[in-house]
Amino acid sequence: MKNITDSFLCLSYWPSAGSFGFDTDILATNLINLSVVLGVLIFFGKGVLSDLLDNRKQRILRTIRNSEELREGAIEQLEKARARLRKVETEADRFRVNGYSEIEREKLNLINSISTTLEQLENYKNETIQFEQQRAIHQVQQRVLQQALQGALGTLNSCLNNELHLRTIGANIGMFGAMKEKNN
Repeated sequence: MKNITDSFLCLSYWPSAGSFGFDTDILATNLINLSVVLGVLIFFGKGVLSDLLDNRKQRILRTIRNSEELREGAIEQLEKARARLRKVETEADRFRVNGYSEIEREKLNLINSISTTLEQLENYKNETIQFEQQRAIHQVQQRVLQQALQGALGTLNSCLNNELHLRTIGANIGMFGAMKEKNN
């Protein structure tokens, strides 16, 4: 096998026209082909590659800028949210304090209302008891009076005869007549 330097020397040798042949030195031909392909790619692909890289760079920069803007917006929203949270916590504390004082006020109002209602019920109870006592007393008085009248009538009926009865009526008529003359 020939060494690599021999194959480079072959580059300067051009076969005569009309002959065609295969180079059996694979390493030398691959290096030549690779260098030609790389040279062509670098020469023609340099602009395309630089355009692709520039586009990629611009997209990355845009993404970074957008990310920064989103980050700043998120920080701003976070600060607003924190401010709203502080405000809501302050209002919640105020409502809690007001709620407790309102509950205490309502509790006192309820206690006072119940106390007043109990006093009224006690007064109604006492009035009802007095009314029932008066009614019971009145009923007893009515019965006693009725029994006394019945007893008196019974006594009068048993003691009175016709003549005594007529004299009593005459005396009563005389009393009524005397009262009538006084009034005139």
